[in-house]
Amino acid sequence: MPLQPMVTGRRFMVSAGHWLATEAGHAVLMAGGNAVDAAVAAGIALGVVHCDQVQCSGVAPMIIRMADMGEVVTISGLGWWPRAARLEHFEREHGGAIPLGVLRTVVPAAPDAWILALSRFGTMAFADVAHFAIRHAREGFTVHPVMAHYIAQFAEQYRLWPQNAAIFLPGGQPPREGDLFVQADLARSLQFMADEERAAVARGADRPAGLAAARDAFYRGDLAAAMARFHAENGGWLTREDLAGYRSGIEAPVRRDVHGTAVYSCGPWCQGPVLLQFLALLEGIDLAALGHNSADYVHVVAEAMKLGFADRDRWYGDPRFVDVPMGVLLSDGYNAAQRRRIDPARAAPAMPEAGEVAAWQPADPALAGDTSYVCVVDAAGNVVSATPSDTSYESPVVPGLGFVPSSRGSQSWGRGGHAACVAPGKRPRRTPNPALAIRPGEFVMPFGGPGGDLQPQAMLQAFLNRTVFGMSVQEAVEAPRFVTHSFPGSFEPHPYHPGRLDVEEPLVAGVGAALAAKGHAVQPRPHLSINTAGVMAIERREDGLLKGGADPRRAARVMAW
Repeated sequence: MPLQPMVTGRRFMVSAGHWLATEAGHAVLMAGGNAVDAAVAAGIALGVVHCDQVQCSGVAPMIIRMADMGEVVTISGLGWWPRAARLEHFEREHGGAIPLGVLRTVVPAAPDAWILALSRFGTMAFADVAHFAIRHAREGFTVHPVMAHYIAQFAEQYRLWPQNAAIFLPGGQPPREGDLFVQADLARSLQFMADEERAAVARGADRPAGLAAARDAFYRGDLAAAMARFHAENGGWLTREDLAGYRSGIEAPVRRDVHGTAVYSCGPWCQGPVLLQFLALLEGIDLAALGHNSADYVHVVAEAMKLGFADRDRWYGDPRFVDVPMGVLLSDGYNAAQRRRIDPARAAPAMPEAGEVAAWQPADPALAGDTSYVCVVDAAGNVVSATPSDTSYESPVVPGLGFVPSSRGSQSWGRGGHAACVAPGKRPRRTPNPALAIRPGEFVMPFGGPGGDLQPQAMLQAFLNRTVFGMSVQEAVEAPRFVTHSFPGSFEPHPYHPGRLDVEEPLVAGVGAALAAKGHAVQPRPHLSINTAGVMAIERREDGLLKGGADPRRAARVMAW
């Protein structure tokens, strides 16, 4: 039996990484908003109530499927390197590393992405969906265990900047679970955006123009001026021109059909397609016959993930700058060849070499766990899957604003020759990767979660638990997990732990010895470990029944009606 009860509904449902974010999304739906309105409300709220792992000024990739359109689209919600950024600076001054501080800053994308979603697919004003976040920032909320854990883990980094320490180390110490946590400056920044929207409407602006005014408050107005001034005074690269010139893209998703289920991710400017590669590799293996979480099952899934991560390391980057052979990487022939590289008796001792792509061309960890997640399905069948992110301990808070402009540059490489190396205007290869699965005539299922490099590994296992082993969606996200670290991590300094396989209790007690005998460097993890990522999901059945999953490894909750 799952620890958290299965939540069901017939009208709408929200699953998010914190209960107050879930409540915000649910309140918007109760007020007549659609799935996009609710997801934006929950997503902005996560930037307040999960501010250790999500910044309102960070990233916000999302996948959207509007029922009346029938098509799946993505909003990138990922900023690019400022125009002044130079790879040579990192190579010359920092030995190819990207140091903590302002030089990790890329253009903040989340405000633009949320407002773009509202403008194109939503029905409400920015002020209508942001007031939950503003209230929680202004009046405070109680510190939850996940937040207390991460602030304590990174306390010394918070101390690097007095303004960060003033917010996140009140009284000089990490806050404890249950402490009231207030962010007055952040509340004022968000309120300023809402006030600019209301002022525009009072002057006669319609809803789109009001949303544009809220956006301009961040990218062209006082907030932009403060960010640019702080960077100019502290050796940063972010300018008012960078902020004014930013726009999130609405892009086609990447898709892979697996045993009758279409699975969608964002493009290879994030790690999303690696989940589809995992599924393509495993498609030719009878996983059910191996037995759920048997030693042979864990082994073959872990080896498939290593192969996928090898391709991620070799090929993935911003497609505007590098050629990512996505069609080949997801093709049947390529994956059949890759599958033959898995030795059923022996683990690869390190990350394998990337697959040989040319032959298949057409004839002509630091255990960081940043990020959170929200998914929504409304009464009309509209679906949103979104993974907002960015930490508050890698770069300085802009004094008086209460937020850190996106430090996602930590997921680029500061040396040449890598697909995800730094370049002006280039997007880092981001870890946050929302997903959506559709099995025609049966279900639609948005899913995702926090966990950095562990995200697609946990998402894969939850998906297989549901679709191969017939678990309920809540059982699927709670089942014991394993994660490999046998690849260079996405976060600077890109740690690499060849052969390492973390396995949760009680699974490790049953199969740990057998996995070690196959050559895995097994590291036990406690039951429901915070360091095996988190997963949230909603399954909407064809008859309209909604079933929700929220991972007890995090502060996640589901609400429905």
